[in-house]
Amino acid sequence: MYQYKLSNYSGIDNTRQVPPDLNDYAERLNRMTTPSSADHPPPLDATPARALGDFIRAHRERLSPQAVGLPPGPRRRTPGLRREEVAQLCGVSPTWYTWIEQGRPVSASADALARIAVALQLSRAERAYLFELAAQRDPAEPDPAAADAPATLLQTVQLVNAPAYVLDRQWNALAWNERASDLFVGWLDGAHDRNLLRYTFTEPAARELIFDWETRARRLAAEFRADSIRHLNDAPTRALIDSLSAASDAFARFWASQDVGGREGGRREFNHPRDGRIVYDQITFKPAHREDLKLVVLVRE
Repeated sequence: MYQYKLSNYSGIDNTRQVPPDLNDYAERLNRMTTPSSADHPPPLDATPARALGDFIRAHRERLSPQAVGLPPGPRRRTPGLRREEVAQLCGVSPTWYTWIEQGRPVSASADALARIAVALQLSRAERAYLFELAAQRDPAEPDPAAADAPATLLQTVQLVNAPAYVLDRQWNALAWNERASDLFVGWLDGAHDRNLLRYTFTEPAARELIFDWETRARRLAAEFRADSIRHLNDAPTRALIDSLSAASDAFARFWASQDVGGREGGRREFNHPRDGRIVYDQITFKPAHREDLKLVVLVRE
């Protein structure tokens, strides 16, 4: 209970009790003004929403009114465009745009993000980064499955003096050179199915060619799971997984294990029917702007 002094004279009781109602009020006031752990959420800069807001604000502040066709106007307190000006250019409410910059957990559609990217005059790389921060797919990005592989990429395979081939998003071989045809018996050397997974799991020649087939096949299934995560529900990918699961008990078992692994390079060993044991170092390249494609090169050790 709180007390206060009345006097300093000897012989006099120098304290008085605070009335109960006033004491209760003081305790309630103390609870209201003392912050609890629940009042302190994690710092906003540690959240994806705050990272997105910081990125948008930085690019707004470096864009001048003249760059977007606006008059400079009176003296500005902040660099670059005002939030209200960007909101007007994007066709969104100033309040919503402010909340985005502040890192509040508001919903941002792909269409709204696209308008922000145009208003802030983001480069292609900056626009891609914006959509990655927001975990959204850019509606202006063409569907890789509907686009042809760059001709220069397909031509590059023929210039490589080592086994080389190009894979699409379902790991169908789009191009390969003569050295690859010579190495991959039963896949690239004749009228065969060009899918790498079907070759590995359903073609008997693959089990003879690939050294330690069980380990490599398990790893291949884990790599495809990681590689296909963005298009796992696309019809071609789903059909491939379903058909492989039905045709190969090994694939069905490996796929059901939920193992995930990045497509790594490194040592690759083969038991070639003509050349015997051959060892390569595998290197995989992803072309800029077409990460759904892969250029695989095998360098002889």
